[in-house]
Amino acid sequence: MKRIKMVALALFAVVGLGATGAAAEEIGCVTTAWKLIGANHKICVDAFDDPRVPGVACHLSQARTGGLAGSFGLATDPSKFSIACRQVGPITVPASLPENEIVFNESTSILFKETRVIRMYDKKRSTLVYLVYSTKLIDGSPMNSISTVPIMPWKQ
Repeated sequence: MKRIKMVALALFAVVGLGATGAAAEEIGCVTTAWKLIGANHKICVDAFDDPRVPGVACHLSQARTGGLAGSFGLATDPSKFSIACRQVGPITVPASLPENEIVFNESTSILFKETRVIRMYDKKRSTLVYLVYSTKLIDGSPMNSISTVPIMPWKQ
């Protein structure tokens, strides 16, 4: 019974986190391996704006698995990604900005694996730090990438 409760809590947490963060816009994809049956393996680039810090946009590239499993959404994408975040306008940091906050969350398998972007606020250096990593219910991946955005005056 205890195990059932743990699985139910995990499902609730995963479903609850799915609504957190910004929505991404696909910029484009390139094929990395051609597949005879099903979708090709590829790397796709998505863009999203920080939902709480106007003036910051991020581009995230990540590998996507093809084949039959990938075509039907049953494949687990590898934990391989890169992120670049930049100032694209005047940055307004809210007074109540948490030190760590999920700003992007995307499922990368049918069960319990996500790519997640966390924003950290380094007040001492007046810099926003964006960390992308992969989560799994049982065993996450140490693969990660970061990008920093110094908070600077915006000149047009």
